[in-house]
Amino acid sequence: MTTTDRTDRWHRYWDKQSSHYDPAMRFMDRVLFADSRSWTCSQATGDTLEVAVGTGLNFPVYPADVTLTGIDLSEPMLDIARDRAAELERPVTLLQGNAHNLPFDDASFDTVVCTFGLCAIPDEHAAIAEMRRVLRPGGRLILVDHIRSSSAIARGVQRLLEAVLVPIGGEHFLRRPLVIVRDQGFDVEQVQRFKIGLVERLVARKPAAS
Repeated sequence: MTTTDRTDRWHRYWDKQSSHYDPAMRFMDRVLFADSRSWTCSQATGDTLEVAVGTGLNFPVYPADVTLTGIDLSEPMLDIARDRAAELERPVTLLQGNAHNLPFDDASFDTVVCTFGLCAIPDEHAAIAEMRRVLRPGGRLILVDHIRSSSAIARGVQRLLEAVLVPIGGEHFLRRPLVIVRDQGFDVEQVQRFKIGLVERLVARKPAAS
């Protein structure tokens, strides 16, 4: 299978997930992710980009004065996000696009947010590099995701899950975005890890001199 074939398969997988994505994620919020959405989005300021915006579950917890743009690979997900934004009477610019090649100029945003999205982006290194590119100097990157657990038993389960879910939908369980964020020159300001190390959330700043 070629890279293009694999990407097309994952694209179709996430399109199909759109119809039951919200109940599944709300369940995970209750049992695993806790207040991570509000923790993340409440820290956004100014012109804010949400990468892998999905169905817009984060929209209610952004500050009212944030100017919000969202991008996602799945058009069916974005359709739900548009309806949610309309119901909330929240202005949001929503675009279909790829996190590997964000359709924005350099230094376009004060904040970039990604919640539970890097796990399913094929090349997380490229995605974080793009997030860095579109951030203004001194801008903040705010991430939360499920990651490689600190428990050996849990890591064994994660390996089994990856064996099934990576081929089907490209969903990874053993990644650690924090390592990439540091490698790409961000100044890490906050890190929180919990639930036997399964969930990590962080705030990092693009150096002002960049």
